[in-house]
Amino acid sequence: MAEPGTSFGQRLGPALLDSLLAAIIAFALFSLLLGLRMVDKVTGLTLQPRPVLLAVAVGIVFCGRLLLNLFVWHAEYPLTAPFAKLFTRAPFERRDLIVLGATLLVATLMFLFSLVIIDSAAFELVAASVFIFLGIGLVRRIIVQFFPDLPYGRIFTVGGIAFAVLFPICAYLLEKTFRLGLPLRYLLDLSILVLTYVMLGWGLNVVVGLAGLLDLGYVAFYAVGAYTFALLATHFGLGFWICLPIAGAAAALWGIILGFPVLRLRGDYLAIVTLAFGEIVRIVLLNWTEVTNGPNGVSGIPKPTFFGLPFAPSGDGTFSSFFGLKYDPLQGIIFLYYVILALAFITNLVTLKLRRLPIGRAWEALREDQIACRSLGINTTITKLTAFAIGAMFGGLAGSFFATRQGFISPESFTFIESAIILAIVVLGGMGSQLGVAIAAIVMVGGFEALRHTEGLQSIFGEGFDPALYRMLLFGIAMVGIMVWRPRGIIGSRSPSIVLDEARPIGGGLVREGRA
Repeated sequence: MAEPGTSFGQRLGPALLDSLLAAIIAFALFSLLLGLRMVDKVTGLTLQPRPVLLAVAVGIVFCGRLLLNLFVWHAEYPLTAPFAKLFTRAPFERRDLIVLGATLLVATLMFLFSLVIIDSAAFELVAASVFIFLGIGLVRRIIVQFFPDLPYGRIFTVGGIAFAVLFPICAYLLEKTFRLGLPLRYLLDLSILVLTYVMLGWGLNVVVGLAGLLDLGYVAFYAVGAYTFALLATHFGLGFWICLPIAGAAAALWGIILGFPVLRLRGDYLAIVTLAFGEIVRIVLLNWTEVTNGPNGVSGIPKPTFFGLPFAPSGDGTFSSFFGLKYDPLQGIIFLYYVILALAFITNLVTLKLRRLPIGRAWEALREDQIACRSLGINTTITKLTAFAIGAMFGGLAGSFFATRQGFISPESFTFIESAIILAIVVLGGMGSQLGVAIAAIVMVGGFEALRHTEGLQSIFGEGFDPALYRMLLFGIAMVGIMVWRPRGIIGSRSPSIVLDEARPIGGGLVREGRA
C-alpha cells in the first residue's frame, strides 16, 4: 500500500506506484485467463487473443486501486463513509449528504446521457446499480430510524419463505390470466437450481459451519445419493419416494465410513483426505462400468409422482386427468419446485433443531476448541461421526432429487468444482448461518444467470462476454473481498444456541477462531 501523506500531492506518487504494481500483477494473472481464448476451428484448436478484454480488466484494477489509495485508505475523510452510514444508525454529517447527493446527481446525468445522446448500456448499468444501492440504503435507514425495535431478521425470513411458497403459483396464474409473456420455464428451472444449492449449502454447513470440519469432498455424498436412486429406479423399478430415504441413508453410511479414518485429522490434513475421498468416488463411478455404466451415465430415471399420479400428457391415471385439468408441462416443473422447497425446509428445520440439542452444542464446542471439548468429557468421536453422517444424509437427499430432475446422471456432474462451489456458498454466507448460506446461494448461483445476458457488461468487456464462463474467477474475487471486509461472511452475527434470559446476537467482531 502507499504510505499516507499529509496532502493530496504527497499521496499521489505512492498511490500511482502502488496502483501500477497492482496493474502489473493483474496483467500477469489475467493474461492467460482473459487475454487468450481457445477456439475450435476447422484446422483444429487455436488460441484467439483478446487484448481489449485484458486491457479493460487491468485498467479497472489500476483505476480502482488508485481511487482507493487516494480517497479511501489514506484520505482524511474516506469517501465510502457516507455509503457505509446508510446501513448503520450513525448520524450524517453535512459532507456525507454532499457526497450522497453528488453521487445521485452523477448517476442521474449518466442515465440521461445514455438515453438521449449515446444509448450506452454500460452507463445505464452503472446508473441503475447506483440507484438500487442508494435506494436500498435509504429505505433501510428510514425503517431503522422510525421503527428501531422491529425484528428485521424475522420479517426478512418470513417474507422470503412466503415469496418462495407463493412464487410459482402466482406467476403461473398471472401468466395464464394476463398472458404477460413471462419465461416461466426458465425462472422455475433457475429457482430449482438455486434451491438445490441452498439445500447442499445447509447440509455442508452442518459439517463446516457448526462442527468446524473442513470438507472438500462433499460432492461425493451428492453423487452417492444420485446414483443410489438412479440404480434402484432403473434396475428394480422403485419410485422416487421409496428411494429418497434409502439414498439419504446410503449417503449417511458413507459419511460414517469417511469419518472413521479422519477422526485424528484436522485442518489442512482433513481437507486433503476429504478431497481425495471425493475424487475416489468419482473415479469409481467412472470406471465401474458394470454397475454405473461408466462415463455413459444412467438415463431413463423416472420423475416423482403426486401420490401415484404421474405428470404425463395422456392416460387415465395422470395428474391432469384426475383433477380435470388441461395438461401443461409446467405442472410437473412446479411440482419439482415444491419438492426441492420442502426438502430444503426440512433440512433447515432439522439443522436448527439439532443445533439446540446437546449434539448441536457439542458440534459448536468441537469447532471452537477440540482439546477443551475433550476436557469437558464430550466424546469427539461420536460428535464428528454424527456431523459427517447428518451432513452427508442431506447431500444424499439433494443428489436423489438432482437425479430425478435431470433424468440422466454421469460422473461428470460430480467433479471437485461442485464441492468448491458449495463450500464457497457456506464460507461467503457465513459459517453456521442458515440465512447467510441461503443468501449466498441466491447471489452466487442466480446472480450469474441474471448477469448472463446483461448488455451493459457486454458493452464494457466486449460482445459475447459471459460471466458464467468466469465463475471460478469471480468466486475467487468474492472470497477475497469477503475475507477482507467481512471475515465472518455475509451474516457475521451469530445467535446463541441456548440462553438463560434474553437472546442477544453475538456480533461478528466478537466471533473468531478460538472464541465462542
